[in-house]
Amino acid sequence: MASTAPRLDAARVRARVEAVPDPELPVITLGDLGVVRAVTTAADGTLTVELTPTFLGCPALPAITAAVQDVLEECGHPDGRVRQVLAPAWSTDRITPEGRAKLAAHGIAPPSPAGAASGPVRVDLGVPCPHCGSRATRPHSSFGPTRCQSMLRCTACRETFPTITAI
Repeated sequence: MASTAPRLDAARVRARVEAVPDPELPVITLGDLGVVRAVTTAADGTLTVELTPTFLGCPALPAITAAVQDVLEECGHPDGRVRQVLAPAWSTDRITPEGRAKLAAHGIAPPSPAGAASGPVRVDLGVPCPHCGSRATRPHSSFGPTRCQSMLRCTACRETFPTITAI
């Protein structure tokens, strides 16, 4: 059955794909995570959405692919394709400032972006605690609520909290 939805251009489709919530952590979108690599149009008009998963074994990838396929259909591109792009690999540097703020507000310590400081080399004393802001944190467990998270413990307020890990 042919789609009756008006065909949106690649830029509008990308905006809608980037607004899709992450299935494992719905407070953050695919755009916030930086997993949407590109949305391109082939010569025949077919759109391709390229996604870079946060890690190779991401169990949410089938759900993400299905959600993106739904967006393509809603945007008038039922023949659109979703492709995984594994190189260059995703890193936490791709998380947007808005995404970092959403993670922190949700109690997940966002990783510091690479090259965040200029000038003298900054000694990183730990991931800041999303509860009290202290950098007196240490690893608690390699296993977090999802496969792409680990658990840290704050020695100041004694709270445990997840953080996104670069795979």
